[in-house]
Amino acid sequence: MAALESAHLLAELESTVEENLNRHLATADEWMPHEYVPWSLGRDFADLGGEPWELAQSRLSPIARTALEVNLLTEDNLPSYHREIDRAFGRESAWGTWVNRWTAEEGRHAFCIRDYLLVTRGVDPVELERARMETMEVGYDSVDKPLLNVCAYVSFQELATRVSHRNTGRYTEEPVAEKLLSRVAKDENLHMIFYRNIVSAALALAPSQTMRAITEEVVGFQMPGNIIPGFSRKAVAMAKAGIYDLRIHHDDIVTPLLRQWGVWDLEGLDDDGEKAREELAAAVAALDTEATRFVERRAEAAAKKAARTSAQRAV
Repeated sequence: MAALESAHLLAELESTVEENLNRHLATADEWMPHEYVPWSLGRDFADLGGEPWELAQSRLSPIARTALEVNLLTEDNLPSYHREIDRAFGRESAWGTWVNRWTAEEGRHAFCIRDYLLVTRGVDPVELERARMETMEVGYDSVDKPLLNVCAYVSFQELATRVSHRNTGRYTEEPVAEKLLSRVAKDENLHMIFYRNIVSAALALAPSQTMRAITEEVVGFQMPGNIIPGFSRKAVAMAKAGIYDLRIHHDDIVTPLLRQWGVWDLEGLDDDGEKAREELAAAVAALDTEATRFVERRAEAAAKKAARTSAQRAV
């Protein structure tokens, strides 16, 4: 079956987009970022006669600081994401309305997390700003993903971001940070549902073409924050802490979405669609195996560390 062009897909899926846009607007709770920032803790920095930042001022653990920085810089690269989504979806009809609404909500996340970190002096503001500038100068580039690939990718990405925010909030052991990140995660969940439902409709419209898109995005998935300076090192630290790792990615991101889309029972696939599903099954199995190995290695490292600590205390 010949692949449908983007213009055709946009037109055929427009009613689904409009339905889910209306659903989102009816479901999303209004919330005010300023209500999630402990302003009473704020004070001037050095250039206004106040105190320069020092590590001792932060109430956050090193891993919590890293995770919050990654979450913020991911959200903060919004101009690049808007450009890519706008390119794929266009500015007409419900597609364009959704792009603008999504952009506004994602922007709110970045503003709120940044205000929290600066007011509480949770992270070094100079290093944060330098990382922000470097990240935005690089920018996110989807390399002109086709429309269905974009929809599949953001389905996985929004769910991954939701889980990362929630786990980061719990890991901080700081009530205000947890409340803020839980609030952000609720938005990300609604974004995921929107994109997930578009992919469901696409599977009914063009099953083989959509299956190929899903497979490509599972195989090549990378979080949009991978352009953040030092991202690999920071991602490893977050994985070791259990904030976001391969097991979470397999169990809480990839598997639920594939089950929701019913990819394993989908009928009407052509030869390439069936081939894509076989590749998808192999990729998910490989991810599961790799996740198991990672968890085992992490447990072994934790056991060795505990043994060393116990031995030192016994001396």
